[in-house]
Amino acid sequence: MKTLLNLIWLIFSGLWIALGYAVAGLICFVLIVTIPFGIACFRIAGYALWPFGYTVTERRDAGVASGVGNVIWLIVAGIWITIGHIVAGIAFCVTLIGIPFGIAHFKMVPVSLMPLGREIVPTSDPYPRYRWS
Repeated sequence: MKTLLNLIWLIFSGLWIALGYAVAGLICFVLIVTIPFGIACFRIAGYALWPFGYTVTERRDAGVASGVGNVIWLIVAGIWITIGHIVAGIAFCVTLIGIPFGIAHFKMVPVSLMPLGREIVPTSDPYPRYRWS
Protein backbone atom coordinates (compact mmCIF):
# COMPACT_ATOMS: atom_id res chain seq x y z
CA MET A 1 0.00 0.00 0.00
CA LYS A 2 2.88 2.38 0.82
CA THR A 3 4.31 1.87 -2.66
CA LEU A 4 1.01 2.71 -4.34
CA LEU A 5 0.56 5.83 -2.20
CA ASN A 6 4.16 6.88 -2.93
CA LEU A 7 3.65 6.47 -6.69
CA ILE A 8 0.45 8.55 -6.67
CA TRP A 9 2.14 11.10 -4.40
CA LEU A 10 5.11 11.29 -6.78
CA ILE A 11 2.84 12.21 -9.68
CA PHE A 12 0.59 14.75 -7.95
CA SER A 13 2.89 16.42 -5.42
CA GLY A 14 6.21 14.77 -4.74
CA LEU A 15 8.05 15.51 -7.96
CA TRP A 16 7.23 19.23 -7.87
CA ILE A 17 8.03 19.65 -4.20
CA ALA A 18 11.29 17.72 -4.55
CA LEU A 19 12.31 19.85 -7.52
CA GLY A 20 11.65 22.99 -5.49
CA TYR A 21 13.76 21.74 -2.59
CA ALA A 22 16.52 20.61 -4.98
CA VAL A 23 16.67 24.05 -6.64
CA ALA A 24 16.80 25.68 -3.22
CA GLY A 25 19.59 23.28 -2.26
CA LEU A 26 21.59 24.19 -5.37
CA ILE A 27 21.19 27.89 -4.60
CA CYS A 28 22.37 27.25 -1.05
CA PHE A 29 25.44 25.41 -2.36
CA VAL A 30 26.31 28.29 -4.68
CA LEU A 31 26.22 30.71 -1.75
CA ILE A 32 28.94 28.69 0.10
CA VAL A 33 27.96 29.97 3.58
CA THR A 34 24.56 28.28 3.34
CA ILE A 35 25.83 24.78 2.50
CA PRO A 36 24.29 23.24 5.67
CA PHE A 37 20.91 24.51 4.51
CA GLY A 38 21.60 23.03 1.06
CA ILE A 39 22.28 19.63 2.60
CA ALA A 40 19.01 19.91 4.53
CA CYS A 41 17.17 20.86 1.33
CA PHE A 42 18.46 17.78 -0.48
CA ARG A 43 17.50 15.58 2.48
CA ILE A 44 13.98 17.03 2.45
CA ALA A 45 13.81 16.62 -1.34
CA GLY A 46 14.41 12.90 -0.95
CA TYR A 47 11.73 12.74 1.72
CA ALA A 48 9.34 14.71 -0.50
CA LEU A 49 9.77 12.19 -3.30
CA TRP A 50 8.85 9.15 -1.21
CA PRO A 51 7.25 10.16 2.16
CA PHE A 52 5.10 7.12 2.94
CA GLY A 53 7.02 4.67 5.08
CA TYR A 54 9.34 7.32 6.53
CA THR A 55 9.12 9.64 9.49
CA VAL A 56 11.08 12.58 10.89
CA THR A 57 12.81 12.28 14.25
CA GLU A 58 14.86 14.73 16.26
CA ARG A 59 18.57 14.12 16.61
CA ARG A 60 19.44 14.29 20.29
CA ASP A 61 23.09 15.04 19.52
CA ALA A 62 22.29 18.24 17.58
CA GLY A 63 24.00 21.22 19.16
CA VAL A 64 23.56 24.95 19.48
CA ALA A 65 24.62 25.52 15.87
CA SER A 66 21.54 23.59 14.70
CA GLY A 67 19.33 25.79 16.85
CA VAL A 68 20.86 29.00 15.51
CA GLY A 69 20.64 27.67 11.95
CA ASN A 70 17.00 26.75 12.47
CA VAL A 71 16.20 30.28 13.63
CA ILE A 72 17.85 31.70 10.50
CA TRP A 73 16.02 29.15 8.31
CA LEU A 74 12.72 29.95 10.05
CA ILE A 75 13.06 33.67 9.34
CA VAL A 76 14.29 33.36 5.74
CA ALA A 77 12.36 30.41 4.31
CA GLY A 78 10.82 28.12 6.91
CA ILE A 79 7.62 30.00 7.56
CA TRP A 80 6.78 30.36 3.86
CA ILE A 81 7.50 26.73 3.02
CA THR A 82 5.51 25.58 6.03
CA ILE A 83 2.54 27.72 5.05
CA GLY A 84 2.71 26.14 1.59
CA HIS A 85 2.62 22.63 3.07
CA ILE A 86 -0.28 23.53 5.36
CA VAL A 87 -2.32 25.06 2.52
CA ALA A 88 -1.61 22.07 0.25
CA GLY A 89 -2.48 19.68 3.09
CA ILE A 90 -5.81 21.40 3.68
CA ALA A 91 -6.54 21.40 -0.07
CA PHE A 92 -5.84 17.67 -0.31
CA CYS A 93 -7.95 16.91 2.79
CA VAL A 94 -11.03 18.46 1.17
CA THR A 95 -11.55 15.24 -0.79
CA LEU A 96 -11.77 11.80 0.76
CA ILE A 97 -9.19 10.33 -1.61
CA GLY A 98 -6.74 13.16 -0.91
CA ILE A 99 -6.65 12.73 2.87
CA PRO A 100 -3.51 10.52 2.94
CA PHE A 101 -1.72 13.06 0.76
CA GLY A 102 -2.85 15.92 2.98
CA ILE A 103 -1.48 14.03 5.97
CA ALA A 104 1.81 13.59 4.09
CA HIS A 105 1.99 17.37 3.65
CA PHE A 106 1.31 17.82 7.37
CA LYS A 107 4.12 15.32 8.13
CA MET A 108 6.51 17.60 6.25
CA VAL A 109 5.68 20.64 8.37
CA PRO A 110 8.19 20.00 11.20
CA VAL A 111 11.10 19.30 8.87
CA SER A 112 10.29 22.23 6.61
CA LEU A 113 9.94 24.58 9.57
CA MET A 114 13.20 23.58 11.30
CA PRO A 115 15.26 21.13 9.20
CA LEU A 116 18.56 21.15 11.06
CA GLY A 117 18.88 18.59 13.84
CA ARG A 118 16.25 16.33 12.25
CA GLU A 119 16.65 12.89 10.74
CA ILE A 120 14.45 11.06 8.24
CA VAL A 121 14.16 7.36 9.12
CA PRO A 122 12.02 4.43 7.96
CA THR A 123 8.92 3.96 10.11
CA SER A 124 10.03 0.41 10.90
CA ASP A 125 13.18 1.85 12.55
CA PRO A 126 12.08 4.74 14.81
CA TYR A 127 15.32 4.73 16.86
CA PRO A 128 18.20 4.54 14.34
CA ARG A 129 20.87 5.55 16.84
CA TYR A 130 20.06 2.66 19.17
CA ARG A 131 20.41 -0.25 16.73
CA TRP A 132 22.23 -3.35 17.82
CA SER A 133 25.44 -3.76 15.84
